[in-house]
Amino acid sequence: MKKVFASDFDGTLYFYKAADPDKLPQESVEKIREYQEAGHLFGLCTGRQVGGLTPFITGLVEPDFFITSSGANIVDRHYEEIRKRGIDPAVARGLVDLLQPKGFRMTLDVGGDICVFEEMDYPGKYYVINSVDDLPEGLIHQVSAHTESLEDAAANVALVNELFGDSVTAFQNVVEIDIAPKGCSKGKGVEALRDYYRDVYGDVELYGIGDSLNDLPLIEAADISYTFPYAPEEVQKKVTKVVKNIVEALDDSMKR
Repeated sequence: MKKVFASDFDGTLYFYKAADPDKLPQESVEKIREYQEAGHLFGLCTGRQVGGLTPFITGLVEPDFFITSSGANIVDRHYEEIRKRGIDPAVARGLVDLLQPKGFRMTLDVGGDICVFEEMDYPGKYYVINSVDDLPEGLIHQVSAHTESLEDAAANVALVNELFGDSVTAFQNVVEIDIAPKGCSKGKGVEALRDYYRDVYGDVELYGIGDSLNDLPLIEAADISYTFPYAPEEVQKKVTKVVKNIVEALDDSMKR
């Protein structure tokens, strides 16, 4: 049986608020390499874009797959397509028109690239646009908004789902809002990945780990799932096992 381990990124593997050089702990990097060297597959399942990951993992972690933008853009280790979904540009325009006037910082994922409305301090590639009409060519995998509070995020997730629920689904990730095409989620992403790897390897056992409410679809779709003591209680109640870090989860997976 092939073991496939799908990990959330922020708050699970990468800690962007931590003091350097601890954002991506070395013990996690070493354990991931050990896991892959044992013949298992490790990848990321995140609301981030592909371009929102590569500057922070290159030379450290080499995922076997990327489930990005809440399952809307799934690629293999060589960035070749496994599954891709897009938001209609008219819907994306409506989302920006709804959320940007609230003062939220907006980001769009177009073909894995980051598109924003103002310059930012970022080590990777990104596009600065004035409107949705300025986007580069490609599928709009996701529209995201950075709010200032949990309450803002929750209220606007509900609003987006009420107004645009026929076309998209909004997810709350702490104070972030991630809006993906209807039918996409981290859970649907790992289900598509499971089907893909079953065609390649036959029997597959899927592991998932995450720390936030938007990881619930991933956790519920996994055969074996993990979270942390600092995760919301609702998330802790859903998992197979609560662990102190991803190293402990990978160890547990290898021993099963």
